[in-house]
Amino acid sequence: MQMYSESDVDISCLAESQITLLGFGSQGRAHALNLKDSGFNVVVGLRKSGASWAKAEADGLVVMEPNDAVKNAKIVMFLTPDMVQKSLYESVVDDIDNGATLMFAHGFAIHYKQIEARSDLNVALIAPKGPGGLVRRQYEEGHGVPCLVAVHQDASGDALKIALAYSAGIGGARAGVIETTFAEETETDLFGEQAVLCGGATEFYEVMHELKLIVDLLHEGGLRKMHKFISDTAAWGDMVSGPRVVDESSRAAMKDILNEIQDGTFAKNWIAESQNGMPEFKRRMQADLDHPIEKVGADLRSRMDWLED
Repeated sequence: MQMYSESDVDISCLAESQITLLGFGSQGRAHALNLKDSGFNVVVGLRKSGASWAKAEADGLVVMEPNDAVKNAKIVMFLTPDMVQKSLYESVVDDIDNGATLMFAHGFAIHYKQIEARSDLNVALIAPKGPGGLVRRQYEEGHGVPCLVAVHQDASGDALKIALAYSAGIGGARAGVIETTFAEETETDLFGEQAVLCGGATEFYEVMHELKLIVDLLHEGGLRKMHKFISDTAAWGDMVSGPRVVDESSRAAMKDILNEIQDGTFAKNWIAESQNGMPEFKRRMQADLDHPIEKVGADLRSRMDWLED
């Protein structure tokens, strides 16, 4: 496993170069502000009719319509939702300079061939392993969030160098940048979301409010810290009951999920759902929001003053 740090990065390859970010959500805002504070020339590409335009301007950023924003850019970073990226690329590709670098913070659109880039363009990935708010806060505190880096298409011969310079601009190289592939980043990210982080965890509604406490302990000090701060009863239950919950049948179900990610079934179904107006997505989302834990949880959270901090 190759890991890069600030000492491995040459940011001069982006000196005075325009970096265009398409999208201004959680990651988009963090990337834009971090790059700006690092001294890079940043342009944000947004629809003037959208709500994000005024927010980006209020942050002191240069904002243009997407087609204008990508002109003269050395890097065009896609930070819009996965299902929007194909149509967005098709609408701006003719305005992107020869030899520019397309960059992504998640590999979905490239790995599942929603976007097949022009042959003259680099295609690279810088994926911070944390939400945008954390990426921004860590940068402001002089730290950084570790990132993954991957190169899918190296038309210029220096795609990795450019991607690493970008990672330094958002603070990622301070913490470390790990080399991977688009396939590995996409498949592991989707699998983690579906099997554990979102899909798995939210099936256990009874422990939802305690989950963060345990995750924080694991995040701060691994299994050792978790066992130090939980009761002996909880530790014993962990060791004797955990293997009964995550057993061979659980692993088989997880393997099925992983297979569907790797063979494209998940992507095919999600793309079709999106193109069909997302009726099943909306039905399932409403069922989640109507679950009793949401009503009980809202009342509980209103009594937890510390959450406001």
